[in-house]
Amino acid sequence: MKAQSMNIVLNEMKFYSFHGVLPQENTVGAVYRVSLNLETDFSEAAATDNLEGTINYAEVHEAVKEEMSIPVKLLEHLAYRISKRLFADFPTIKSIEITIFKENPPMGADCKDVGIKVKYFR
Repeated sequence: MKAQSMNIVLNEMKFYSFHGVLPQENTVGAVYRVSLNLETDFSEAAATDNLEGTINYAEVHEAVKEEMSIPVKLLEHLAYRISKRLFADFPTIKSIEITIFKENPPMGADCKDVGIKVKYFR
């Protein structure tokens, strides 16, 4: 049996961070939600039930948490930096789809959140 595609998904991880262009965003901070869809080959883990044959999602979460703690102006740059880090830390990742939402953005509009979505390939 062969799988057509294999993905590890971390959905809506929440972080309180200080990203943004406006000075108040860097002082007050906001809640961010980050979702990842990591294409990889975990056929060994599927067959053997061993963690060594896949990507440890707790380690992925820790890497994202560390990147989220470094303030940036743009979500676009943040997504790029997180993806670059994950490609470096986890060489079996083939592609990364990342979505980042900032809750309650300070833009004078009734808006739940704003965000970006991008897919990077190795």
